[in-house]
Amino acid sequence: MTRDLARDPGRFGLGQLPHRLAPDATTRTVCGFCSTGCGLRVHLKDGRAIGLSPDTEYPVNLGMACPKGWESLTPMASPDRAMTPMLRNAEGRMESVSWESAMTTFRDRFQGILEQHGPDSLAFLSTGQIPTEEMVFLGSLAKFGMGIRNGDGNTRQCMATAATAYKESFGFDAPPYTYQDFEESDVIILVGSNLCIAHPIQWERICRNPHDPEIIVIDPRRTETAMAATQHLALEPKSDLSLFYSVAQVLIEHDWIDSEFIAAHTEGFEDFAKHVDRFRPEDVSATTGLSSEAIVGLARSIHGGKRVSIWWTMGVNQGHEATRTAQSLIALALMTGNIGRPGTGANSITGQCNAMGSRLFSNTTNLLGGRAFENTEDREEVANLLGIDAGQIPTEKGLAYDQIVAGITAGRIRGLWIIATNGAHSWGNQHEFLAALDCLDFLVVQDLYADTATALRADLVLPAAGWGEKEGTFINSERRIGVTKRVRRPPGQALSDFNIFRLVAEAWECREPFAHWKTPEDVFDVLKNLSRDRPCDFSAIENYRQIDDAGGIQWPLATSSGDWDTQRRLFEDGVFYREGGRALFCFDAPGDVPDLVDDEHPLVMLTGRGSSSQWHTLTRTNRSAVLRKLAPESITVDVHPADARKLGIRAGEIIRVRSRRGELEARAILTAAVGRGRVFVPMHYVETNRLTPTVVDPHSRQPSYKYTAVCLEKISS
Repeated sequence: MTRDLARDPGRFGLGQLPHRLAPDATTRTVCGFCSTGCGLRVHLKDGRAIGLSPDTEYPVNLGMACPKGWESLTPMASPDRAMTPMLRNAEGRMESVSWESAMTTFRDRFQGILEQHGPDSLAFLSTGQIPTEEMVFLGSLAKFGMGIRNGDGNTRQCMATAATAYKESFGFDAPPYTYQDFEESDVIILVGSNLCIAHPIQWERICRNPHDPEIIVIDPRRTETAMAATQHLALEPKSDLSLFYSVAQVLIEHDWIDSEFIAAHTEGFEDFAKHVDRFRPEDVSATTGLSSEAIVGLARSIHGGKRVSIWWTMGVNQGHEATRTAQSLIALALMTGNIGRPGTGANSITGQCNAMGSRLFSNTTNLLGGRAFENTEDREEVANLLGIDAGQIPTEKGLAYDQIVAGITAGRIRGLWIIATNGAHSWGNQHEFLAALDCLDFLVVQDLYADTATALRADLVLPAAGWGEKEGTFINSERRIGVTKRVRRPPGQALSDFNIFRLVAEAWECREPFAHWKTPEDVFDVLKNLSRDRPCDFSAIENYRQIDDAGGIQWPLATSSGDWDTQRRLFEDGVFYREGGRALFCFDAPGDVPDLVDDEHPLVMLTGRGSSSQWHTLTRTNRSAVLRKLAPESITVDVHPADARKLGIRAGEIIRVRSRRGELEARAILTAAVGRGRVFVPMHYVETNRLTPTVVDPHSRQPSYKYTAVCLEKISS
């Protein structure tokens, strides 16, 4: 295949656009930034994408788009894209090489590491930013073909908690809602979610709600969302688990619960009720920073609502006891019967455009389709579907992201393949991560740009095509499968990740199981079979065109009835995916925050999205002049005016923020929105994770970015 590529690059993604798109046309596609999954109309002229507009008929965004969506094409056209494979030479400089040379080096270096150090010496880190078909290809190629046992994705940083919580409580990773629920609720509770900024189109759906809903925001900061809410509970950082146990105690004490639903559809409630009985409002008031009246008031609002929906994002997921916190919200929905009905649910809002696809089909945290690597029947079923020997499938899921980093530091993992993620920027305790990369024998980075913080440390850079330059499907937060299309050619010799995986399979001489995977739609046919008879069953979908025509299709869709209602929620019958069909109440005692404040580090640093125009590590959004103008020019730190006066800090002054791990310099913004004793630093800047710890939740192994003990220092002139 490598020789064919050199002779005929058009066969592997460098040629013309797909024939089914007319040279002058408008075609529907799905946005490749966040998990909302907005529909966009891409306008073509002479076969080239020249602009886009929101799709007025797509059931997700209904003609709306955020700044990132409007600017989706701009970062792809940036002149500093990675154009050719780059290999570090003997002098330590990167130089262009052919794809054939790149693949030969990839194979020889990684196979050499395997031969010398054994089957656990290689690992890969993937992403929620590539289509599901590419995730399936990567996970199958790496684990079944190449023998790489350990692989994880950057979805570990955003959605592992929600997936873990749903699996244990419901029996499957199953967000139950549809976006229509934003418009059907009469009480909307947003926990650790600055929806206005992080998911603005979903906030617009709330604004369309005709029921004049009560909107309750639970967040330490007075965020843009909190300012627009009817009620804001500014709790102490990471006291949320105690708060929700206390709310549960009030609901039970006043008999504000749905006893019939609990008896018919759940288990473990009696033990849960005993557990929360000690979390009385007067006892947790000091812990949460909220009055007992406010806690009782929250319970009363839940009781008073006919259709209560609870939504959470990273403020919950990125914590030291995040899984139990998510499950405390699930418990509130279960005990009040607020699930399975319009306008209800315990609803996790996903982060990346295809995090939901990654959770089910990346072959990392679980075997394909939500199966278990440890289950013999699951391994045999996957082996039969893929036409491989079951012995090729690992019997364990392998190491999580933090364990892979620790394995590199300890010298057990010697080679690493990173695909479409920038861990040198995004992983906590940045110094530790960078030191780990320096321990590797060989680092391969596959990405759009060769100048990310991670790519700059690579031994081999593989130039990849991005959104709009390849085909596939994404699965959004509400489980909607949408089609993303190729509307422009990738620059230079850049290839889709799909075709790079084909080249790797050829070079590794493990092509046979994947020989019939010639296009992403070939893999989608495999996906349908992998989903069959699973809770995520979408085997009735015929092809990409059907998805496109329907405006996306939510799973499950197991029958070809033609009834593809664009708004479908789970558990309408009260039957869950656990054995016996009952949801489970899960709980634990709250624990101390690992990175506690003290006299030397008296403030709590919070992190989060800085503006709706910024995305993660700015790899793409920072290439757009328009998006740069909509965001701060440099890193900022929000400081409460009282804390600033105490330290003699003036607005606009450059100050130092220091934690136990590192420090950064940022421009001080004085605002009461952040609360006394707290500061806020946007997540997008490379400096931020010099400070954050690598504390992880014990169940999901998702890192905690929402509580870092810091101090502020003036910088002498």
